[in-house]
Amino acid sequence: MAIPAFLENQLSLPVIGAPLFIISHPPLVLAQCMAGIIGSFPALNARPKEQLDDWLAELSEKLAAARLAEPTRRIAPYAVNQIVHASNDRLDHDMQMCEKYKAPMLITSLRAPGDVVKQAHAWGGVVMHDIISVRHAEKALEAGVDGLIVVCAGAGGHAGTLSPFALVREIRRFYSGTIALSGAIAHGASILAAQAMGADFAYMGTRFIATQEARAVDAYKDMIVNSTAQDIIYSSLFTGIHGNYLKGSVKSAGLDPDNLPSADKTAMNFGGGAAKAWKDIWGSGQGVGQMDDVPTTAMLVERLKAEYREAVALSHRNSARYL
Repeated sequence: MAIPAFLENQLSLPVIGAPLFIISHPPLVLAQCMAGIIGSFPALNARPKEQLDDWLAELSEKLAAARLAEPTRRIAPYAVNQIVHASNDRLDHDMQMCEKYKAPMLITSLRAPGDVVKQAHAWGGVVMHDIISVRHAEKALEAGVDGLIVVCAGAGGHAGTLSPFALVREIRRFYSGTIALSGAIAHGASILAAQAMGADFAYMGTRFIATQEARAVDAYKDMIVNSTAQDIIYSSLFTGIHGNYLKGSVKSAGLDPDNLPSADKTAMNFGGGAAKAWKDIWGSGQGVGQMDDVPTTAMLVERLKAEYREAVALSHRNSARYL
């Protein structure tokens, strides 16, 4: 297992904050990075597209200033999510902005990102790619990515169906590079479990929706806090790709969450001017039942660190019985 060399001594936990549609924006990303975990956002969250220039300037300038002011503090880099799909008519523009600011990391999804990888590598950027199967992993590695984000059962938003115990170990049979694991991770003990399974990072999204800095409406945050895994449905209707969503938001949209029609991949549209018909359908992972409050991001990361340390100590005590 490995992490990119430039991340050494920059992280307080092996965590990547997943890019959250609509919700991730500079205040959340900055809070994540300042707490020592990688913060990320979808480039498409910056609307109109010209706003992306402002967002990248703000992130670059504020993080550089913080590192200069506190050179020994663990301050993580940010990552930009690029949807590498034919319908994303903003991709060229958004990649130009990432090149302008030399974005340290890109998170790509929905198609093997060959050209994007070449562009990022030219300015020294690192690319990690979302996958839900071994076949997708192999195609991403052929495209030259620097790491894989293994999206397993229970992850929020677009998610796979395979158990992490199956998929991570199958990928580790042929790949020794960087892996981030996604799927219902909401507690420090689960971060350690991801590492024990063979991943280098935990990839956490839903837990950061219910934070003070997240750009989610209060009703969304409240629904996160008041829901459990039983309140999650898996449907392709809203984007053409299967994903996990909160039943309550589906009901509020006037739909029956137990009788939803399906949509196929031809329904995917990630264009810059595309109408977001389902913007009030709220994504969530199955780890939602572990969330009881809406803390600041700094408070949450401190809590995760304490839970992680406790899990490490417990693991040592338990394993000592058998070693």
